[in-house]
Amino acid sequence: MKEGSLKISIGHLYPKHLNLYGDMGNIITLTKRCEWRGIDVEYDPIGVGDRIKEHDLYFIGGGQDRQQIEVAEELYKHKEFLQEERDNNAVFLGICGGYQLFGHYYQPFDGDKLKGISLLDVYTVAGKKRFIGNVTVETDFLTPKTLVGFENHSGLTYLQGDTKPLGEVAVGNGNNGEDKTEGAQYKNVFGTYLHGSLLPKNPNFADYLIELALEKRYGEKIVLKKLDDELELATHNSLVGKAY
Repeated sequence: MKEGSLKISIGHLYPKHLNLYGDMGNIITLTKRCEWRGIDVEYDPIGVGDRIKEHDLYFIGGGQDRQQIEVAEELYKHKEFLQEERDNNAVFLGICGGYQLFGHYYQPFDGDKLKGISLLDVYTVAGKKRFIGNVTVETDFLTPKTLVGFENHSGLTYLQGDTKPLGEVAVGNGNNGEDKTEGAQYKNVFGTYLHGSLLPKNPNFADYLIELALEKRYGEKIVLKKLDDELELATHNSLVGKAY
């Protein structure tokens, strides 16, 4: 199947509420890396009160506790549908606050527990220390194997069951500062604390998500043609192993 005849649809969950630390850059990266290959992209920003329709890839960004509270109840209304989408191999990427809402719950220091939609078998509780700084993660599913980004969170996330981490922390704190894990993945659902934004400086991960989204839509593995990523990889490599 030729790339020029391909298409993916992206559903952006609550961009007006959860768009911290340049998270829109992740949508721009996915869109441009498709367009540069002649792949059409349908972009659907989904707001509070909107119906969520089927998409190949869903993205949700980060926000402060107030924004998470505003979104959590609304997102929970769509829990069953989004779990069905997960089980139909739709791709999900959640950043920071969005990652936490992909789990079972987030318990703030003060206030009620925020119920998540359980796409991932994880839970998050508020910690006493804020983790801020650059992060380098070693993965076993990407080439190059590293992911880089910037964390800024006090939530402590713990993984359970069949949910696995994105990788092992080489620099930074990751999920909880204890077990050297960062992020989570189950089926085609991915969560991470890496902001900054994540995908512009991790083209390896961006292309991995696009390939999964194409496979979900067309039912076959499609290998993307290479792009000239000299600048992106130079940025990536400049941050590998860099502490804050």
